[in-house]
Amino acid sequence: MLRKLIVGTIVWAALTTAHDVITTPITFSREISRLVYSRCASCHREGGSAFPLLTYAEARPWAKAIKEEVLERRMPPWGAVKGFGEFRDDRGLTQEQIELIAEWVEGGAPEGDDKLLPKTPDFGAKSALETMPAGIAVEGTLTLKSALTLAGIRPLQVSEGSSLMVVANRPDGSVEPLLWLYGYQPKFAHAYWYSAGVPLPAGTKIEVTPARGGAVALLTRAR
Repeated sequence: MLRKLIVGTIVWAALTTAHDVITTPITFSREISRLVYSRCASCHREGGSAFPLLTYAEARPWAKAIKEEVLERRMPPWGAVKGFGEFRDDRGLTQEQIELIAEWVEGGAPEGDDKLLPKTPDFGAKSALETMPAGIAVEGTLTLKSALTLAGIRPLQVSEGSSLMVVANRPDGSVEPLLWLYGYQPKFAHAYWYSAGVPLPAGTKIEVTPARGGAVALLTRAR
């Protein structure tokens, strides 16, 4: 009995020590907190729509789940595929940021020096819900009769779980990627405002694929 107790204690100690082994210089205080504050905190906070992740104590128990969610690009919930259109307020993570989180978790998810933590975001009072402009509806294809500057785009009728791609084929043969939604979810039904207006001349053909994948609205005024 004593021998079993000793062996059990040694195994427990080994597992505890293995859990605490740190193999990465990446820390929550220095790198990860800044990602969380800028990409996750609007939802993952007290009073937000999801469980809080603003402190190390809150985030550490979820480390492995966070890694899995970002690797699968389920979090942060943004909807638009990176590099297919340049949008304002893009909460999606870059490949480098995803790798940073993965390395932090795989390296033991260390806390670091709390003196290096950035200032906690000030969420303030929530403004009124965004007024959704009607825009110009496109389902399948649409040829512009006059020139316009595209300020944004939003999904109108997209089935949950489906994907669609929107491009603009200009008369000169150039192609402008406008939006690529992948694995659509109802929470993606917001306006995607471009970082800069996208000028499109008359005769530009807007194409939504697959042809019956859904509809989008072209937004011609900024927020």
